[in-house]
Amino acid sequence: MKKKYRKLPRNTDYSAYRHPRWWPTWLGIAAMWLVAQLPLRLQWWLGKIAGLLAWRLAKSRRHIAEVNIRLCFPELNQQQQAALVRNAFIANGIGLLEIGIAWFRDPARLTGITQVHGLEHFEQALAGGKGVLLLGGHYSTLDLGGSLVTQFIEADVMQRDHNNPLMNAVMTRARERRYGTVLGARDLRGLFRSLKKNRAVWYATDQDYGRKDIVFAPFFGIPAGTITATSRIAERSGCKVVPFSHFRRDGKPGYDIYFHPALDNFPSGDDQEDATRINAIIEREIRKAPDQYLWMHRRFKTRPDRDDPGFYGRKRKD
Repeated sequence: MKKKYRKLPRNTDYSAYRHPRWWPTWLGIAAMWLVAQLPLRLQWWLGKIAGLLAWRLAKSRRHIAEVNIRLCFPELNQQQQAALVRNAFIANGIGLLEIGIAWFRDPARLTGITQVHGLEHFEQALAGGKGVLLLGGHYSTLDLGGSLVTQFIEADVMQRDHNNPLMNAVMTRARERRYGTVLGARDLRGLFRSLKKNRAVWYATDQDYGRKDIVFAPFFGIPAGTITATSRIAERSGCKVVPFSHFRRDGKPGYDIYFHPALDNFPSGDDQEDATRINAIIEREIRKAPDQYLWMHRRFKTRPDRDDPGFYGRKRKD
């Protein structure tokens, strides 16, 4: 059963977590720290084992991934789709262990095996003087990729706080060492302050956030609830929107970070057009390494028709 925690203000003071109730979490954090000290190849191997275990045991998440991949890759036959599901669990298992590297080790140690593509696009956008919204996605290299990005540019980040307050404290403190400012997911005032200072802010739109302030735009050909906030932010701040992504290389350890030209004529004044454009960009990046995306999320949970029973087996109540 998922453990429930009373909603508390963000508190990153470790002295607040001395009570024995936090000891199991501290034990898990210690394990993450220990694994993070291992050679990268060994971590990848352990991550593969963790991913395969999750593929075997996490049946509900595997079902979600199977549905998503069946919807998004109809051109693949059944065996190819099953292989992609399995590989996605492996990639995300490796990504889970890479969180320890992002939180507890110096990402500068990995810059020698990291290649940045298109950095000039980011620099040109920042030269506009009104800030940059880095349009990211939920790839399996989420935390480590973000840490690596900060070795080449200065950036702030928006995060959804962890349900476990102690884990959230560790995550927030780790990110504060990498990023300039760690903003809450709903801290739009903080976001606009960062942009006004001509800062770059990591921002993602590729999850299902419910029915509020969305349009339905195609994502791999499926109408997906897509937030319109990106257009509102760009319109109000005048910032540039720069798509970027980060992937783990196949074979020998290494990483690639991609910056793309800032979106021109954005926002266009048409939320549907803007959302369709953003989804197409994220889809293009996912296709570079389809297994390295978070397919375990119910991306198509919110349907255009409220009476639609949905893709995942139960009637939606949104």
